[in-house]
Amino acid sequence: MTAARNIAGRLAGVGTTVRVLGGAGVIRPYGPRTLVDVGRVVLRWGTGPAGGFATLAARAPHDVGVVDELGELTWGELHRRSNSLARALAERGVGEGDSVAVMCRNHRGFIDASVAIAKLGADILYLNTAFAGPQLVDVLQREAPSMVVHDEEFTGLLAGAHVERRVIAWTDGDADGQETLERLVTAYDEGDLQPPQRHARIVILTSGTTGSPKGAPRKEAGIDAAVSLLSRMPLRAGWRTHIAAPLFHTWGFAHLALAMLLGSTVVLRRSFDPLTALRTAQAERCQSMVVIPVMLQRMLQLPPEQLDGIDLGRVQVVASSGSALPATLAEAWMDRFGENLYNIYGSTEVAYASIATPEDLRADPTSAGRPPHGTVVRILDEAGAELPQGETGRIFVGNGLLFEGYTNGGSKEVVDGLMASGDVGYYDDAGRLHVAGRDDDMIVSGGENVFPQEVEDCLVAHALVQEVAAVGVVDEDYGQRLRAFVVRTGDVSEDELRDHVKAHLARFKVPREIVFLDELPRNATGKILKRELAGWEKEQDGKEQA
Repeated sequence: MTAARNIAGRLAGVGTTVRVLGGAGVIRPYGPRTLVDVGRVVLRWGTGPAGGFATLAARAPHDVGVVDELGELTWGELHRRSNSLARALAERGVGEGDSVAVMCRNHRGFIDASVAIAKLGADILYLNTAFAGPQLVDVLQREAPSMVVHDEEFTGLLAGAHVERRVIAWTDGDADGQETLERLVTAYDEGDLQPPQRHARIVILTSGTTGSPKGAPRKEAGIDAAVSLLSRMPLRAGWRTHIAAPLFHTWGFAHLALAMLLGSTVVLRRSFDPLTALRTAQAERCQSMVVIPVMLQRMLQLPPEQLDGIDLGRVQVVASSGSALPATLAEAWMDRFGENLYNIYGSTEVAYASIATPEDLRADPTSAGRPPHGTVVRILDEAGAELPQGETGRIFVGNGLLFEGYTNGGSKEVVDGLMASGDVGYYDDAGRLHVAGRDDDMIVSGGENVFPQEVEDCLVAHALVQEVAAVGVVDEDYGQRLRAFVVRTGDVSEDELRDHVKAHLARFKVPREIVFLDELPRNATGKILKRELAGWEKEQDGKEQA
């Protein structure tokens, strides 16, 4: 009976894969020669950047693959450019098993470097473009890459790093005689290469919001990873997609990887500007946009006369992830631009865990939706036992994209094959997942458990509040208390906001202090840096003493 159930489960999985890929337009008639070429590429190069982009060169060599400020490149051109660059990097000592760091904004050089490094069997370490100099030096010392490919603007930040081999990916001038990616691409043979013995790993750094960023490596994803996302997010083959989210981040890179399967034309701009992003999606006739929540917020804050000139009628999917999506922001976006918003909950370590569709967000904009196909999400207590619906506990995730453990040797807790996301949450009566906050964010105030995100969601629902971050601080009487940092859009007092929370939540969840700021500190992927807010009191004391 068990064997029969296993067979039935596998058949159902195959059926889902065929249905999802067929609906996305991936399964379609190709000529016998093309099918043979694609199959040969996958067998030799795998499904990572080396093989994925090579299959596009075999399937549709003349289709436009990338659009950036320099213009367009076809899949065939990208394939040949990466062949040339791989030969150049190999001549400079990069080989199988090495690690090459990439510190590039969103442009063709990011893709050129990624594919070329993968074709050599070396690992790709993506560096956050918002790193400060000391943080960058610390990461490079720990990860020890053999080379750095970086944009010219980051040369100064890299001055203290002991990585001698450098290639400039993007320059606005002549880079003072330094080796640039474009020069190398034109100087070497663009013919096909022999595949390496090992496939490249992708190493994405954690956000570092609670400590030093850690390397989280992954082997190349299979087809199941894409099927899972596509099962709840209706992206289609051949679409044009504007990836505004940073490519070095899990979410931006995920859509670059999806493009390898879907043949999406990837539209890039080096830096995010809210009006430019909207105009780019409109002018480039994009059917999808990839963003982080703070980008949505900044776009909606544009003057009405600028927003009135934007037509996103072609855009069918706005895929948001990377940080918490405030309920009011989700509703405001859909009220303005229609039912196209999809919110994905996950982390660098577990990739995606759940997806909230526009229907989910309309029904309950505070929810994270439901797990997609092939993903298991369970709520466990401290002993590892599953909790019933409605009870808050630790979120554990199982899918085909769990990371392999940090490059420094640490990992996340695993229970029965499921990995801790680092968050706590619960399932509501409709089966939707709710994320209450980080498992280490919870404070105990007067014997009561308080999750800051619940208080943040309540405050941000106030008409005169733009954004909120709440942190726990030491309290002599209660052990801990909440301090809320608020960015206002109008004249509202601390007492009025406390009354607002008191009207919606239990009294022990009302912040004892509310601090008004002009803006909240964030990293490059839009996550609020709560560790900086936690040290706010000491910073103020230092200013007063000065």
